[in-house]
Amino acid sequence: MSMNDVLVMKFGGSATVLRDLARWVEAIERTSIPSIVVPGGGPFADAVRHNKYKMGYSEEAAHQMAILAMEQFGHALASLGQRMVPANSEEAIKAAIARGEIPVWMPYSLLCQHQEIEKTWAVTADALSAWLAARLGCRRVLLIKQTVVPENSTLFALRGAEIIDEAFLQMLAPGADVHIAGPYDLAGAGRRFAEGIIPGRPIARGWQGAA
Repeated sequence: MSMNDVLVMKFGGSATVLRDLARWVEAIERTSIPSIVVPGGGPFADAVRHNKYKMGYSEEAAHQMAILAMEQFGHALASLGQRMVPANSEEAIKAAIARGEIPVWMPYSLLCQHQEIEKTWAVTADALSAWLAARLGCRRVLLIKQTVVPENSTLFALRGAEIIDEAFLQMLAPGADVHIAGPYDLAGAGRRFAEGIIPGRPIARGWQGAA
């Protein structure tokens, strides 16, 4: 199997506060596309943000804690599914895919080996999904968000509107295809996944200078 065919999907942690969480998990589990799930931080990252201002810890500490928050949400996701399994290395990710499972990336261990990644809130799970896709040679990225994306949106415009994070375009590989799925895509997501179709809509980069 070529990693070029693997879909990297970032599952936004904001879905945890909605009844949609279990439905998205069920839809993802139906996928016939070899896939990797990159978890958002969800309420665990919200706690990091909230307590940063109360406790006064550094941006770097907050970043490291937010990465661990992704792992907490990732473990929660894996427990809700049947095919989803935690995977904390490239080897574990590839082995899970080979078994027909859906690896949920636990990012802390791998990211500790890459100190060049900026340790600020500018780098969230959005950007890390692009980074992982580029590192593994995956050409398709899906962002699942609880946001309705306007028609004809571009990645450059969505970055300006703070719908995707600042670092996403910097980490996205040239030629990578990006889709965004939102609440209105959920009803048909399971069927589309099962048919090998990425739910949501493709999003162009927009201004080339941003890539």
